[in-house]
Amino acid sequence: MFKKIQITILFMLLINIGLVGQYSIRGKVIDRENGNPLPGATVRLNNTFKATATDKNGDFTLSRLRSGQYKLKISFFGYESKVKIIEVNSNLNLEFALEPTVYMSDEIIVSASRSNSDLSNNKTEINQEQLRKINTGQDLPYLLSMTPSLVVTSDAGGGIGYTGMRIRGSDLSRINVTLNGVPVNDGESQAVYFVDLPDLGSSVDNIQIQRGVGTSTNGAAAFGASINIKTDEFSADPYAEIASTAGSYNTFKNSVKFGSGLLKGKWNFNGRLSSISSDGYIDRASSDLKSAYLSGSYYGEKDILKAVVILGKEKTYQAWYGIPKDSLETNRTYNPAGEILDENENIIGYYDNQTDNYWQNYYQLHYAHEFSKSIKLTASGFYTRGYGYYENYKNAEDFASYGMNDTIIGNDTIRVTDMITQKWLDNHFYGFNFSFFYNKLPFKITVGGGWNQYDGDHYGKVIWSQIARKYDYNRNWYFNKGIKTEANIFAKAEYNILDNLTAFADLQYRKINYKIEGSHDDLRDLTQEHNFNFINPKLGLSFTLNESNNIYASFAVTNREPNRSVYRDSDPGVEVKPENLKDLELGYVHTNTKYSIGANVYYMAYKDQLVLTGKINNVGSAIMQNVDDSYRAGIEIEAGFKVFKFLNWNFNTTLSSNKIKNFTAYIDDYDAWPEQKVENHESVDISFSPSVIANNEFQFIPLKNLSISLQSSYVGKQYIDNTSNDNRSIDAYLVNNIRINYGIETNFIKRIDFMLVLNNIFNEKYSSNAWVYRYYYDDTEYDMYGYYPQAEFNFMFGVNLKF
Repeated sequence: MFKKIQITILFMLLINIGLVGQYSIRGKVIDRENGNPLPGATVRLNNTFKATATDKNGDFTLSRLRSGQYKLKISFFGYESKVKIIEVNSNLNLEFALEPTVYMSDEIIVSASRSNSDLSNNKTEINQEQLRKINTGQDLPYLLSMTPSLVVTSDAGGGIGYTGMRIRGSDLSRINVTLNGVPVNDGESQAVYFVDLPDLGSSVDNIQIQRGVGTSTNGAAAFGASINIKTDEFSADPYAEIASTAGSYNTFKNSVKFGSGLLKGKWNFNGRLSSISSDGYIDRASSDLKSAYLSGSYYGEKDILKAVVILGKEKTYQAWYGIPKDSLETNRTYNPAGEILDENENIIGYYDNQTDNYWQNYYQLHYAHEFSKSIKLTASGFYTRGYGYYENYKNAEDFASYGMNDTIIGNDTIRVTDMITQKWLDNHFYGFNFSFFYNKLPFKITVGGGWNQYDGDHYGKVIWSQIARKYDYNRNWYFNKGIKTEANIFAKAEYNILDNLTAFADLQYRKINYKIEGSHDDLRDLTQEHNFNFINPKLGLSFTLNESNNIYASFAVTNREPNRSVYRDSDPGVEVKPENLKDLELGYVHTNTKYSIGANVYYMAYKDQLVLTGKINNVGSAIMQNVDDSYRAGIEIEAGFKVFKFLNWNFNTTLSSNKIKNFTAYIDDYDAWPEQKVENHESVDISFSPSVIANNEFQFIPLKNLSISLQSSYVGKQYIDNTSNDNRSIDAYLVNNIRINYGIETNFIKRIDFMLVLNNIFNEKYSSNAWVYRYYYDDTEYDMYGYYPQAEFNFMFGVNLKF
């Protein structure tokens, strides 16, 4: 692997020799009112890869420019951005005076949880315009699918309904997700279900993905990455949008969006209503999704007060179970959910309401105050309400398993019957965050923290049984409550040691209390309590060689508490340790007017990582166990080229090695139940961690308002357990999509955008996720599989009208 890294770095250095420009632009950026220099202002040549920042004197230089016309954009927090068209046919010396804004930007609301450095290459930012061009109603993971090290999956196969993603092999329970700085990860499971936030992409202003540990933030530990989402910023002018999309599998998305513009120079309101429906690629894997977004803001000279409400509702037919391996070639859309069996276990039908039903509503209030241009304060209060259930048809269930008495009919005692059950989750999540900012060169300092509590009720109901007498269907057959309380405080600092050398440090303290009271669905008592105190430090350096070249290094430590399922399934008295991660990142970035290229090398060393081993608890349920020593190491390469005026080429590639140094696998042995067979392995691959991930895009722009993109994604082989056995793996796959965007402007309608997406144009038959269960019977090993096939060729066509 390190040979690959050496070759890559050599390749980049060779590229850097060419494409040298002839001219330079030197300039100064000042405050128009007092003439003071503005250090740290961003200077960018639009439609190129060239950008820089002003130094402590407000000066900047852009060199090695070819002759021609450029659009230069100057921006600085708290000031109106300035755009100027310039002709470069000689060296230029310019001055730009920026007007202070009459209101603060609400970007300040998310600043505390973001990486604000433009110098590292282990983060990706996606803006509203980019999202608008790719948003066909699929869940948010699919809108991010072309970013480095990211792999997506969909239970229904088409990207609508239950979806997931992994970054550097880590799933959403290990990725910290925040929405306007507010934690999104579930307090107990630590997972994120974007199906509960339908069409969120239509109300997003920008998204930042930080790979690795990232900066300190609120909510769950960032054990593989963090995703920071900021919703719509106001538009100064009123607007209305109507968007509709239709496509394969009877898929439809309709949304209406509006904005008031800035009213009386201070007030702004935005809103959206969305509806998405799809039958899904997998049999009966339908989705019926609804959402609403509303924000109201007050913008003063020194203050912002912003309220945000997001409402989400989903009803999806279950497609969680995957399909057997031998059905991949013969019946790849088969869905076992909802099967109704006769006494001989023949399928005689499917239960119509084998569905998941959930409502999730977000209520947020944000405040920001500017004491001076150097000192600012933000504070946020939030309340997230979630409730819902999934309904199952159960064949031949024991009465005793549900706390029910056997039924006696005549002289016969009936111990089993078909049932319909509902499992409910009813939770409240509330808290506050705050942060103070000090920004005056050579220092940038942020101090922040927060407190939150999650209260979650878990309970189940039997709503029907084929045979039962005198049963109260209103009672719960189990009930337990989880309460998780967390407080954190952090401090971040950047210090400009030299004009081209910046050091940063970040220290966070997290305190967690988690307790469960009550019984599980198998009637076991779950009562327990756990406390954690974590200290998470981070350090780094960034060195600017010149305006085009930058190198950086960082080292971070983070800790993660076990989630609900780990504690729920562990035997009483068994100690489960929190996980520890040490993350080292090294990188290089080169930019100029024609291309940008960067490489980020990472080494993530885990202590006590929790993985599935096949080990079972005392009632036969699979449990997760700590493994002493494991790591992820790799290189992420990202590049973009303006090949011609009509052709852009972008690609990213991740090459990695993901290993557990010593691993013990447990396999059920029904010949000696409940004993298990044991296998010892050395240096095995971590499951769902492909060694190669690559994305490529060729974007053709034959006309001003027309773009045609060929997008290709390659994901290498993934093991579905931790034994590195090829029989228990997902084959590598390459998927190609075509995206066509065309826009026109009219007198009556400001803009009409058309979008056609052709997915999987070569009809690749592939799966993106799977599970395996191993056991011995009659001294022979058997494997049971569940694979999740993804959609073959499909299309989506959309129209967006903006008034």
